[in-house]
Amino acid sequence: MPLHPRTCSILYTISCLLDALDGYAARYFNQSTTFGAVLDMVTDRCTTACLLVFLSSAWPRWAIVFQSLIALDLASHYMHMYATLSMGGSGQSHKKVDSSRSWILYQYYHSKTVLFICCFLNEAFFIGLYLLSFSSPILSPSLLQPVADPEPSSALPGNPAHPAPSSLFASPWSAGALEMARANKIDSTLPWIITGVSFPVMALKQLINVVQMVKASKWLAEGDVARRRAAQNGKKI
Repeated sequence: MPLHPRTCSILYTISCLLDALDGYAARYFNQSTTFGAVLDMVTDRCTTACLLVFLSSAWPRWAIVFQSLIALDLASHYMHMYATLSMGGSGQSHKKVDSSRSWILYQYYHSKTVLFICCFLNEAFFIGLYLLSFSSPILSPSLLQPVADPEPSSALPGNPAHPAPSSLFASPWSAGALEMARANKIDSTLPWIITGVSFPVMALKQLINVVQMVKASKWLAEGDVARRRAAQNGKKI
């Protein structure tokens, strides 16, 4: 991720596409399991969190935003999954949401097309930002800094001509890979298009995360109230 933006973006995109395929394959071969559903959600959260961590290092001034998105993503999906399993039963899928509980969550999870588009474009937005950290002087002013032309040296560790690690990535406002990116000559046009087109869907996805967390919290609270009432009625009897 820090050194090979093109390869990373391609592999990340393939990962997102395979994420949609694995659920279809599980249903087609009648191999859907609770473990698979939980594993699918966990790996999604890990993948997105890793990319957001990189973006936090690429743009430290915006780190609080990326950290907040990580926290919201993890909290929302954990509470939703926990509420579904504890309140709906161990065999209940987290994607089976009743419309009476939340209209927007019902629309989000009920249609596989809507779910795929929202998830894919949400990831596309962060991939676009990732590529912009290597290509856009507007967002990364350090890209405008001239690249020094040191004496030829080997990058092999242990070589006497190997530069000190502290001098490899000197900019405090970008990821170390930005130095390598200058040599890659990445054009920022496509990343800007990807980011601009996917931004509305990314914003919608974050709104859905908030709604999902709030609804899951209320569902768990309803269960707590019901259990307390049942316990009090048992004591009275």
